[in-house]
Amino acid sequence: MKNAVGRAVAHRLFWPLVMLVVLLAINVVAVPGFLSITVNNEGHLFGSVIDILRNGAPTLMIAVGMTLVIATRGIDLSVGSLCAIAGAMACSIILGSPTPNAVGTVTVAVLVALALALVLGLWNGFLVSVLGIQPIIATLILMTAGRGIAMLITEGQILTVQSDPFKFLGSGFIVGIPVATIVAAVILALVALLTRRTALGLLIESVGINPEASRQAGVRARGLLFTVYALSAVLAAIAGLILTSNQTAADANNTGLFIELDAILAVVIGGTSLNGGRYSLTGTLVGALVIQTLVTTVYTVGIPPIATMVFKAAVVTAVCLLQSPTTAAAFARWRTRSASRAAAPRPGEAVVSR
Repeated sequence: MKNAVGRAVAHRLFWPLVMLVVLLAINVVAVPGFLSITVNNEGHLFGSVIDILRNGAPTLMIAVGMTLVIATRGIDLSVGSLCAIAGAMACSIILGSPTPNAVGTVTVAVLVALALALVLGLWNGFLVSVLGIQPIIATLILMTAGRGIAMLITEGQILTVQSDPFKFLGSGFIVGIPVATIVAAVILALVALLTRRTALGLLIESVGINPEASRQAGVRARGLLFTVYALSAVLAAIAGLILTSNQTAADANNTGLFIELDAILAVVIGGTSLNGGRYSLTGTLVGALVIQTLVTTVYTVGIPPIATMVFKAAVVTAVCLLQSPTTAAAFARWRTRSASRAAAPRPGEAVVSR
């Protein structure tokens, strides 16, 4: 029994799941009906849990791409700016069209925004893989310039869009489930299938563990880096479109602001090391849920806005400390001592020798 408990505690998802349960319990205490899910008059699922899944969807999308980037021993700080660029481009096209409510117009706007994000993601990949610039510096360039690009697209204005098809992306429902949640789930499932059912995931891990050894083994690291940074940019653009749609406006200064930090925290909480190598998409999902549940808890409990970031930092720090190698080593020593005491003969018992 003790060994089973020890193995469970040693699992990298144990403490994130414990923290998620604790946060949900705090919300249930504050609001007894917090976990209840109802169906409103329009047939849509309604409840705080549904809000967590819907509002946490953009963070999860970005965190999925960030997981693969970090697995290659990289980082992408430009995802927040890419959110703003994608939203600005889509809204600009929709407002410039004589038929903003047409599905075709919105489709073109979305595709152009995604194509622009793909180009910018390839630019990040070029800086990292071809020019050899450190990922944190390469993506910091676009992080800094990206909001300026979004401002140029919107001409310094907040573009308000009244388009039902576009609004559907952020606040629509399909069979009662929020569109944003469905999109995030599909992205997570597709990336998991692509990286775990093919050799792609193994190749990404090999590049992150030892780039030089993987290169000598014939792995095309340059192509992989282009792929992960392009994918990260496209997923950030999708998240940005959903955020912009939910706001019905493109705000170059605030759309996706600091979301890159939430995505990195979600990846780290999920157990993926910033040193590259092995990664966990399941852990990223748990991490994203912890981050969004934490934000919801702040509002539910009534923590003053001025203390929100401090509370958030404290919880994330606690999870990271519990996941640290030092903590893992302490639990390993505890398991060893427990096993030794269990195997030792009790006082008065005879030791049978053969």
